Parts: sequence; structure tokens; C-alpha cells
Amino acid sequence: MIVACPYCNGLNRLPAGKPAFEARCGKCKQPLFSGEPIELTAANFTAHAHKSELPLVVDFWASWCGPCQSFAPVFSQAARELESGFRFGKINTEQQQQLAAQFNIRSIPTLMVFKQGKVIAQQAGAFTNQAFYQWLSQYK
Repeated sequence: MIVACPYCNGLNRLPAGKPAFEARCGKCKQPLFSGEPIELTAANFTAHAHKSELPLVVDFWASWCGPCQSFAPVFSQAARELESGFRFGKINTEQQQQLAAQFNIRSIPTLMVFKQGKVIAQQAGAFTNQAFYQWLSQYK
């Protein structure tokens, strides 16, 4: 499986049978998995959404959004617990207006799951912890 590095965006092949959390980037030597959502921008989005084979779960959010703030801990917990099966990323719609427009974001939070460049799921609104995990289980 090809996975993009959250630090340098370099592409890495994960060997089968090796624990994902032990994997390091061949380019920058940083861990490929940190258990934290990554900040996605126009500069690194393609590496993670299109070139990586790991499903990418994206939270489109804004700092002034109350539901976004209440959902943030749920999203972070999912990143800690499910990261080797998914990559979790956040797009600040105030700072990344071009990405928000590209995906026609009309309400926040909006969650999308990407698989090799294609949107395979989209949901507007915040989830409870249990509902979020149940929603994600469909896209493993």
C-alpha cells in the first residue's frame, strides 16, 4: 500500500506484515502515523487524497463554527484509534477557500472520505462518537 508522509508528503510503500505504527518515511525518516489529524492545504492535498492508497477522511471546518468545535475531539479520537486504516485530515475552510470551493462546501462541518482521488462518502453535520465510527466502518 502506498501512503503519503504527513510531514514531507513523500510517498512510501508500506510492506505487508509490518505494523503500520512502526513505519517511517523513506525520505524524511519521520513516522508515517502519529495518531493525529494532519492539516491539509492546497499544497499537500493531492499527495494524501489522490496518490495515497489509504482512505482519507477529511473534516472541512472553521474556527468560528460551534458544531465544528464540538466535533473536533471526536475526530481526533478517531485519528488516534483508527489511523492505520484511514488517514485523517482537516481543512480549515477560512484558510483553504479554494479547496472548499472545489468540493462545493456549503455547510460545516462537512466530512468526506476519499479513496484514490474519488469522493466515496460525504456527510454534512457533526457526529456523535458512536455514529462517526459506525459511518466510517462502511468505508474500510
